[in-house]
Amino acid sequence: MLRPLLKLLIPVFAGAIGATPAPASDLTIGIGADVTAIDPHYHNVTPNNNVAAHIFDYLVLRDERQKPIPGLAESWHTIDPLTWEFKLRKGVKFHDGSEFTAADVVASIDRVPLVPNSPSPFTAYTKQIKEMIVVDPYTIRFRTAAPYPLMPTDMTQVAIISAKAAKASTEDFNNGKAAIGTGPYKLLRYVKGDRIELARHDGYWGGKTPWEKVTLRLLPNDASRVAALLAGDVQAIEYVPTSDVARIRADKRLNVYRVIADRLIYLHMDSDRDVSPYVTDREGKPLPKNPLKDPRVRKAISKAINRNAIVDKVMEGEAVAAGQLLADGMFGTTRNLKVEPYDVAGAKKLLAEAGYPDGFGLTIHSPNNRYVNDAKVAQAVAQMLTRIGIATKVEAMPSATYFPQATDLKFSFMLLGWSSGTGEASSPLKALLATYSRDKGFGTANRGRYSNPRVDALLEQALATVDDPKREALLQRATEIAIDDTGIIPLHFQVNLWATRNGITYVPRTDENTLVHKFRPAK
Repeated sequence: MLRPLLKLLIPVFAGAIGATPAPASDLTIGIGADVTAIDPHYHNVTPNNNVAAHIFDYLVLRDERQKPIPGLAESWHTIDPLTWEFKLRKGVKFHDGSEFTAADVVASIDRVPLVPNSPSPFTAYTKQIKEMIVVDPYTIRFRTAAPYPLMPTDMTQVAIISAKAAKASTEDFNNGKAAIGTGPYKLLRYVKGDRIELARHDGYWGGKTPWEKVTLRLLPNDASRVAALLAGDVQAIEYVPTSDVARIRADKRLNVYRVIADRLIYLHMDSDRDVSPYVTDREGKPLPKNPLKDPRVRKAISKAINRNAIVDKVMEGEAVAAGQLLADGMFGTTRNLKVEPYDVAGAKKLLAEAGYPDGFGLTIHSPNNRYVNDAKVAQAVAQMLTRIGIATKVEAMPSATYFPQATDLKFSFMLLGWSSGTGEASSPLKALLATYSRDKGFGTANRGRYSNPRVDALLEQALATVDDPKREALLQRATEIAIDDTGIIPLHFQVNLWATRNGITYVPRTDENTLVHKFRPAK
């Protein structure tokens, strides 16, 4: 299903191999973004999912290039066009010693739509399941309303909890009471905003990991995270700041690991409401008509952004300018979309054609601790838009404050990021660009409420097409229409960067997950 991504996987090793300290049984890692919950069904966001992958398991796992591999399910296949059968792994034990069976799968999938106040639910991965049939304790079948080729990749996204915890609250998971998984680590303690302490699950079906105790220190401040690595307070960090990459590479005590990510940084716009809260005239007075509904205005904004300058100056070369939803080589990318050329004159012409020759006022909202250089990127975009007459202000805030407001549609113009959980274009199409539908599980992260019936029709056809080449062609066409219509504005793909102290190795992952059990003592 997924194309080889060899050209994307680029480990970079810096520093000498010698002078390696003796391997320790404990490991401390500096995590670069806040974790809002241990509940694996609460918020579909990478930092939470990353932690969940240590405590819980999935029917299907992914390797470092996002190729699906067996997890709690040893195999899967279709029984008929509407039925997938998964054969479950026998002998798997939960942290409390109870046995994993199909009943736990049913309880986990049933729980997904019932989690209250979820800022970004996992329903996009479960809505297609119309019936679950337990054939025996180690065989489960999923029936769908239409042929559905993405069932295995969707099952990489739904954490399997113990049926005992099916009715537990998010707080029960956070305090550890319900955090009963089959993963390689048990939860010892979650201190919100500070750390997560884990202990090795010696009964893990995948074998013992090298580390008996692990501490994930939440260090969203870049300087603090790098300082902790340099001081030896942590042995590894994720999200290496672009401004520190050269210094870390030159330090013989340290190693850097690098790979182009599936993380797209993009702009979402309120293209739905007739009046939008943060769109004004140039004097700051509300506009009676929302210009972001006009595709010419959206295209003008895209043309006004110098992506190469953002990559070179703000991201210091550690990013790749984007013209579509996924980086080259991933399933569903198209050769017909290129990076939007920087064209100030063309942007001004489009604004004039749309009836805004003198521009208007706009506020861009952004997190300031979620994506690499997120607030700086927002500032750069604001300066570029101001040059074409769109007087743009920036309001940046911590992600814990930002995402609930963005989900509640409080903003007009937003900087966001999306990592394709499935490794193909169906993920961002379904979540970001499909017309919002709670019933279908579409548009779960469509915070601009973009809607295009042609995109919806092609996507729905693709999601019911089992033939890979035919499905890819449908995804490519849907992507082309959505991007040409400027449903979102792609900016760049992040480069995932990890750094470790000598004596520890890591294979970089396109999905940007920092998985403790994949760190290894150097041989």
